[in-house]
Amino acid sequence: MAADYIVETQDLSIDFNGFYAVKGVSLKVARGSIHALIGPNGAGKTTCFNLITKFLRPTGGKILYKGQDITRAKPADVARLGMVRSFQISATFPHLTVLENVRVALQRKLGTSFQFWKNQRSLNVLDAQAMALLEDVGLAEYAGLQAVELSYGRKRALEIATTLALDPEMMLLDEPTSGMGHEDIGRIAALIKKVAAKRTVLMVEHNLSVVSDLSDTITVLARGEVLTEGPYETVSKDPQVIEAYMGTGHA
Repeated sequence: MAADYIVETQDLSIDFNGFYAVKGVSLKVARGSIHALIGPNGAGKTTCFNLITKFLRPTGGKILYKGQDITRAKPADVARLGMVRSFQISATFPHLTVLENVRVALQRKLGTSFQFWKNQRSLNVLDAQAMALLEDVGLAEYAGLQAVELSYGRKRALEIATTLALDPEMMLLDEPTSGMGHEDIGRIAALIKKVAAKRTVLMVEHNLSVVSDLSDTITVLARGEVLTEGPYETVSKDPQVIEAYMGTGHA
């Protein structure tokens, strides 16, 4: 694998009793880029994402991460290698504060997860790190609130903060703006752009405006196969893409 690519799939496939949800997908994600997977409903986006993040095992093909074959690895194994899917570790604890949620994630990185009984003084260093992460995602002023009190968009920002606590080299985001209003979409899109400055992001996203603003490369899937790939300017004018989206109105 070329050093320029952090993730590569080679003829990746999975069939369910003869039905190919993903078929022969060869994907290359450039290090330091934002790469989007889009396509009409039923295109195989989420299945492909689940294969890469090891929540499904492929029936054919290979997955490489930093040149290492992870085709048969477990989700926890690839997380330790630096590839983290946001919901893997970022499901928030609703009745802990925003600060405490990030602190738990930091404790996990240190191998001392969930030591809630430790005295406050011993956790001061984690508080400082947690507050820095909350500053990064625009949540510092909400540090003392319980997570359950946050708006939906800010909960997603907290999930990103807890993911960042593991200092991943690559983040995988599954529909990060799904269900959000316009203001929250703008906030999360700006946050994704900010965190991508130091790492690689692969995302499945329905909102084409977000995709066009953020993505360096877009892979379009249809019926489980790659339809086309390239920058938004090229992909959006492809006749096959236009036909695939005809009548759907969105990715």
